[in-house]
Formats: sequence, structure tokens, C-alpha cells
Amino acid sequence: MSDFFQNGVITNFHNLTGRSVESLEKDLVQFSEKRKMGLMLPSLFSELEGPALSHIVDELAKVPYLEEIVIGLDRADRDQFLHAREFFSRLPQRHRILWNDGPRLKALDAELDKEGLSPSQPGKGRNVWFCTGYTLASDRTSCVALHDCDIVTYERAMLARLLYPLANPSFHYEFCKGFYARVADNKLNGRVGRLLVGPLLRSLQKVYGHSEYLDYLSSFRYPLSGEFAMRTHVLNGIKIPGDWGLEIGVLSEIYRNYTTRQSCQVEIADNYDHKHQPLSEEDGTGGLRRMSNDIVQSLLRKMATMGVSLTSDSFRVLKATYYRNALDMMEVYNHEAAMNGLTFDQHAEEAAVEMFTQAILEAGQSFIERPNDKPFIPSWSRVQSAFPDILQRIYQAVEEDNSGDV
Repeated sequence: MSDFFQNGVITNFHNLTGRSVESLEKDLVQFSEKRKMGLMLPSLFSELEGPALSHIVDELAKVPYLEEIVIGLDRADRDQFLHAREFFSRLPQRHRILWNDGPRLKALDAELDKEGLSPSQPGKGRNVWFCTGYTLASDRTSCVALHDCDIVTYERAMLARLLYPLANPSFHYEFCKGFYARVADNKLNGRVGRLLVGPLLRSLQKVYGHSEYLDYLSSFRYPLSGEFAMRTHVLNGIKIPGDWGLEIGVLSEIYRNYTTRQSCQVEIADNYDHKHQPLSEEDGTGGLRRMSNDIVQSLLRKMATMGVSLTSDSFRVLKATYYRNALDMMEVYNHEAAMNGLTFDQHAEEAAVEMFTQAILEAGQSFIERPNDKPFIPSWSRVQSAFPDILQRIYQAVEEDNSGDV
């Protein structure tokens, strides 16, 4: 059973029966005979020291259908990389760690940088980009999933549900996005999705007019989820942002390159919790403030490429429209919390809305002041045109890091 967005944009698959993970995995093992499956895990070394990732690895060790696991490791020195090799060694599947701070990958990155083809900043986007490059180079899978390494409620059924629409040979989907409820500690979580992205998408429609692209984004239950999967060949042609706009950027690229009938979303968990970001760091940057700014800029850049005229005056109108929409939605979430016996901190919610409102203005100003920014990391198809042997060289570097001296 599935349902459709009102104009047929995105198919939704729900977890209606709570089907057991063993039953799902039995199907996926059968599907893997025709469609090999992989997983990418972008990680910071610090996550190896927390409880979430160790549990995730224990769960993944039980998965019988994965052909390959690619782990992107950031902020690790030599001793920490060696520790990571031992940490992940309990995975029975073929797995490789990309030591992004190691001399081999850094040397390749420096070559790319000379041609303007390297990610301009460190972060998750850069990590994911190198993971996609190795996945293409390895060429062992026909569909691949990605999820974060800080999921404290992780169960391997999440991965099974995420990959199922792509692995089933009788399905035609190229891309799948995960969604779930965000409730923990007796309160609603997911502030950026609830209080920024949802009201902002409606506000953009009001200020700039109807857009099928905005309809498409609005049809995702949780557009900011870090859990998605795609057919492996999709990785070759997409350009992803290197900042917190990664998730919105991926959705935008899928919209640009594929028909909406080739995308779907699936409910992968009844509930989900992960590491939470503060509203902002002590210096006023970082946290949700930096995240929201990057997300808004990602949306603005995409709309500009579609011919929408974005001006300083329109940003002020957008700010006012968003603020009213966000307060209206906040009231709805207050009611939802009450119906479900959850606590609701009105002051904290309004403080978040006020911060997001300021972030919209700041993002608009940045967009106007820096029109020549290149926020997207080049696609691997472009990189290969400049460096025809780049994938083979990445593959060799990773193999040497994982099997030899470092």
C-alpha cells in the first residue's frame, strides 16, 4: 500500500504492518542476486568514541545482503586511523575506510584542488563526495544507501526498508528517501524541519509564485533526513553542496536529473533520535544557525537557476511571510504535542523561529553579496573528464591505506 502526493510527485511507502527485519532481509538476500547493495557511512573519528556508532556497527554486522560498506573517516591522525581499522574489523562484509586526512587521499585532493575540482571546505559534503567516488571506483554495487553515524535509536531494519524500493528488481525507482517521527525525551524534535523548512517552502510559494520544484520538496515528509539511497550510477552525475545544504542539494539534483516518478520515500522507523545541534555556538555561528543559513542559501540558489528573480526587497517580504507561517505552524505543533501527551516549550520554539527568521535575512544577504560563489562540489563525471584515471587512483589509495603500512 502506498499513497501519492496530490499531483503524483512522490510515492510514499509506510511501515503498515511492522514487518520483521528477518522477513525483509530474506527478500533482500534474494534481490541481491540481481542488484548488489552497498552502504556509505560518513563519520568523524569522535563518533567512534560514542555509544551510537558502536551499536550501529553491531547491527550492521548482522546484515546478510550488503556487498560493501564504505566508511568516510574525518579528523583522524595516523593512530586514530589505525584504531578505526580495528574498530570496524568486526564487520563481516567487505568494508573499506577512506582516511580523508591521510597522505594518500590528501595528495589526490591537492591535485584536484589545482584544477578547481576539489571540495572547497571540510565537512560532511566533502566526506560523502569522496565516499561516492570510491563507491563508483569499486563498482561492486548497483544501489547504495547512506546514513549518519550518530543515530542512537538505530536498528538494521532502517537500512532494509531504505534499500528495499531500489533493490527490488520489479521496481523502477532511482532514489529513495527515509522518513520517521522525531520524538524523544517526551518532546517534539526536528526543529529545522518543522519550524524552518516546512514554513519556508510555503512562504516561497506565496512570495515568488507556484513552483513544481517547491511542490516536489514539500512532498517529502522529512526532507532533511540524512538517510537516503539511490542506484549507484546516479552518483556519477550529481553535484552536491559541501555544507549543511547537502540533503536539500541532493533532492534538488535528483529533481533535475530524473522524473519525479523515479523517486520515493519510505518510513524506516517508528521513532528516531540522534545527536542534537545547539541553536548556535558561543560565537554566534555554527549549530542550527549555520545549518539554517546553508539550507536557505541552497534553496535560493536552486530557485535562481530556475529563473526566479531574487532581490533584497523580496527577501524582506519573505522574512515577514515566513515568520507568520512559522508561528501558525508552531501553534499546530503545540496542539499535536498536547494530543500525544508531550511537553511543549513555547519560549524555546519561538526563540528558534526568531533565529531562523534572522537566518533567512542573512542567507539572502549572502546570496546577493556573493553571486559568484561555487557552492557545489563538481560531479564525478566532470572530474573524470579532467582526470580520466582518478577513480582508479582513489581506489588504489584506499586499498593501500586499508591493507598496508600508513
